[in-house]
Amino acid sequence: MGWGAAGGAGGFGGVPMGGSHKASGQPGLPFAGIPSELQAGVDAIVASEPERATSSSDFTSLPTADEQQRLTLVALLSEHPTLMIWSALLVVVVAITSQLGPTLTAYAINHGMTAGHLSFSVVVWCAVIYLVVVGIGSLAQQSQVKVSGRLASRVMHHLRIRVFTHLQRLGLDFYTEEKAGVVMTRMTSDIENLQQLLQDGLSQFALQGLTMIVITVILFTLNPLLALLTVAIVIPPLLAMTLWFHRASERGYEAVRDGIANVMSDLSESLHGVRVVTANNRRAHNAIHHRNVVGEYRDANVATGAINAIYGPGTQAIGILGQALLLGIGGTMVLHHTLSIGALVAFFLYLNRFFQPIQLLVQQYNALQQSQSSILKLRGLLDTEPSVADAPDATELEAIDGAISFTDVSFGYLPDTPVLTDISLEISPGETIALVGPTGGGKSTLAKLITRFYDPTSGTVAIDGHDLRTVTQQSLRRQLGVVPQEAFLFAGTIRDNLAYARPEATDAEIEDAIDRVGLRELIDGLADGISTVVHERGQTLSAGERQLLALGRAFLAHPRVLVLDEATSSLDLRSETAVERALDALLEQRTAILIAHRLSTAERADRVVVVVNGRIAEIGTHADLVAQEGRYASMFATWESAGGGTR
Repeated sequence: MGWGAAGGAGGFGGVPMGGSHKASGQPGLPFAGIPSELQAGVDAIVASEPERATSSSDFTSLPTADEQQRLTLVALLSEHPTLMIWSALLVVVVAITSQLGPTLTAYAINHGMTAGHLSFSVVVWCAVIYLVVVGIGSLAQQSQVKVSGRLASRVMHHLRIRVFTHLQRLGLDFYTEEKAGVVMTRMTSDIENLQQLLQDGLSQFALQGLTMIVITVILFTLNPLLALLTVAIVIPPLLAMTLWFHRASERGYEAVRDGIANVMSDLSESLHGVRVVTANNRRAHNAIHHRNVVGEYRDANVATGAINAIYGPGTQAIGILGQALLLGIGGTMVLHHTLSIGALVAFFLYLNRFFQPIQLLVQQYNALQQSQSSILKLRGLLDTEPSVADAPDATELEAIDGAISFTDVSFGYLPDTPVLTDISLEISPGETIALVGPTGGGKSTLAKLITRFYDPTSGTVAIDGHDLRTVTQQSLRRQLGVVPQEAFLFAGTIRDNLAYARPEATDAEIEDAIDRVGLRELIDGLADGISTVVHERGQTLSAGERQLLALGRAFLAHPRVLVLDEATSSLDLRSETAVERALDALLEQRTAILIAHRLSTAERADRVVVVVNGRIAEIGTHADLVAQEGRYASMFATWESAGGGTR
């Protein structure tokens, strides 16, 4: 049939299998091991690692009550109340101990350094107490950093699992509409922003805010008039600038989050499509496009930087001008003997400390704004409802025979664009059905409804009389086997990929699957056999070899219903013959839906269903449809005239 090109690189049609697939460190694959000169250091690090309990899976197809809670900073922190309380108490201790210095200084001046109150012992005792207070504050701050770091780690651990679990629940339509780079940004950059805030930002924000409150109380205690003047002169312009900064930076950081998402998305797309980029000589164009995308991200950062450049120095200028004015007023009060020198010194020491937290709060407020933007993005993701979800009263699907029925099924990926219209079809247990028809006619969509990747817009899809919407997805898919047209392999060993659907499979079962799908030649040609590491997406294997591994994965799952999306399209003649022999054994007493572009597949099916423009145009055996001289007969004649019938 002239299909040899696709699988030739894999060795089935000429080159010996495994000739280009050596273990790491051998010709043909990049080195993936540990250099000998670094091995001793790696062993030492591994030996020092603490023992950790094996994680257990608690995935549920329906979100738990905790996962349904709206994502906010308060909600994240409230999940760890003990650590949060300890962190808050330590912040209070640090805030109080750090503000006792000016009070002790004022006491030492007024009671040990002024005329009539000269006492060296008072100065010494004030200094000793000051040192003790500093020591207590240092220990409290050290403990607070540890506690807040532990709190941040636990919150981030929980949040990463929550986001990833939610991504597992979302339907295929989400991944069709959303860019992969944007999803990666949610899992990386957005969560890292929160980690920085929780680990240091929130505690500093609370510390500086509490410090301002403590200082304000002390200022009013020292001299109510000067304190009122401070509030009247300094606070209003600071408040006005802060309100402006809040509105402006909120918009700015929203643009920054969108910008980094676009950068990640463009990078991801370019890396995944690097072969197409190179083949079509688009590298220069892609570099220019990426420069423009990065440029938009740069512009967003420049805009937020300009906002910070106004707010930071502006608040500092207000503070300096306010101190100058208050110094003149306070000096006049000392000259008129309405304020002591010690009190004036303490007041200005505290006043200087009053403005210092404001500058630190500006920095932490930036982090808070960035984190708030990240929370909004993550909240939007977590608020996305799965298009396919288990009903609250969904039941476990018992072992099935494999009878499939479509009853008046209509479906469209977009509401106003139907892909399937009024499909009714009965498939008997153990029957093999071939779906044929023009590209875009709805063949793959029918298969996706059987596996419940999507739910029909109207009508019912049922297996053994059970509406698929009334059973749990896990119990359904445990009994289904799916082999897509383009096989996807995960980073790991060949054994891991074969046993992906059944990790508990024994070595004997795996070896049997290898023999049945014709993988023996490939496995024997690899230096490490089934322990050979498959690189990301299986790029070190040919398309035909990847497809064979996908078939082996399906065989090993022992499904009751098989869905094969032209599973032999990437194989050469020799490989296809081997796979078809394996299919004969696998399909026995199993229901199978074969999406057939090659009509040789349709010839072997019990019945052929011709799908055109979302409707069933013809249905019958291969021989009957050829005899009817309709659409299928025309397709078959065209295929034969193109040499498809010669094997």
